[in-house]
Amino acid sequence: MKKSLYALSLLGGAAFLAAAHAEDTIKVGLLATLEGPFTVLGQDSVRGAELALKEAGYSAGGKKIEIVRGSSDASPDSAVKAARKLVEQDGVKILIGPLSGDEGLAVKDYAKTKPDVTFVNGTSAAQDTTLRDPAPNFFRFTTDGAQWMAGLGDYAFNNKKYKKVVTIAEDYSFPYTQVFGFMAEFCKAGGHVPKKFWVPIGNKDYSSVIAAIPDNVDAIYVALGGADGVNFLTQYHQAGGQAPLIGGSITVDQTVLGTQGKQRDYVVGTPSAGPIADNAEDAPWKKFVADYKAAYKDGFPSPSLFAQGYYINTRAVLLALDKVKGDLSDGEKAYREMLASLEFDTPTGKVKLDKNRQAIADNYLTEVAKADDGHLYNKVIKVVRGVNQTLGMPEADFLKLGVANRDNPDCK
Repeated sequence: MKKSLYALSLLGGAAFLAAAHAEDTIKVGLLATLEGPFTVLGQDSVRGAELALKEAGYSAGGKKIEIVRGSSDASPDSAVKAARKLVEQDGVKILIGPLSGDEGLAVKDYAKTKPDVTFVNGTSAAQDTTLRDPAPNFFRFTTDGAQWMAGLGDYAFNNKKYKKVVTIAEDYSFPYTQVFGFMAEFCKAGGHVPKKFWVPIGNKDYSSVIAAIPDNVDAIYVALGGADGVNFLTQYHQAGGQAPLIGGSITVDQTVLGTQGKQRDYVVGTPSAGPIADNAEDAPWKKFVADYKAAYKDGFPSPSLFAQGYYINTRAVLLALDKVKGDLSDGEKAYREMLASLEFDTPTGKVKLDKNRQAIADNYLTEVAKADDGHLYNKVIKVVRGVNQTLGMPEADFLKLGVANRDNPDCK
């Protein structure tokens, strides 16, 4: 009998400790693209999120933060499958991610089925993740792909004097958004885009695309990321291509510039735009770069936009938890209200959300340059302050432009 009572007391003590642990711990899911052609992007995303967590000592609001990782391959199905496991099996209360555009659209729709869980973006940047039919429990503290293009179309036309440009991009929602953002300015300035090429993610052979590029274009706008960007740049260089390039944000990101090969020299001087500039002089950015380099010897010469994006969204998660003292009761109501009203300084400037829980933030117009030690970086040409999702247009007028897709916009 005494042994039975002793065993019961041990079980009761274990149950008490488990309950106490659950009370003092918040499970947070971290969903990144760690498989497929965007793996290198996902790896740097994790570095950015981890940096924010390390700064906070893996705690917020008086609670320990327990991270549960999920992995996808950039496809919507894989992202939802990973999100579903994190939420329904692992029991996370907050999910950070995903990385890529179609993934974001799919996770937004999944979020609507889980109203008691808060979803905070990673770096997915398709426009309609928040612009049209947003989920009330999905927050994005990073700007979208069209916002990342602010300043580039005007610069390409008026400063670089490019009048006729073709575009080459992956065939899914994020590059549609990037091309939309670039063309919105470029076409308005008087530029023309006679042809657009769309390729699948993971495309390895660009010979047919390269052969079909018209001879009479002034430049080629390229929105290809990770291995896709490296493959195109290498093959275009090998084919003797001479047209100047205009870079989509992820085409001249450190995830591409940090690779080796002769194609690296070919991109020097390429104008681009995006949420970061490697040589920005602001003290918070310099500190972020220094902390990143100190923490990750295997990282890039400068943090990628994926590290920056996951860092900012993770910081938002932690800041809001601090402000509500870790209170996730009542369907996380107070927590979400705090997230929606959050305004804070980041390594790349101040960020706040609009009514759709979408970031309003600064954007950087850049050009690729070579440092004295040989590494490539994006140097600042101009900072475009406080870019909103409708690119400064009234929302009704912006929505009339239609959904970004393969055919929209068009300015032949």
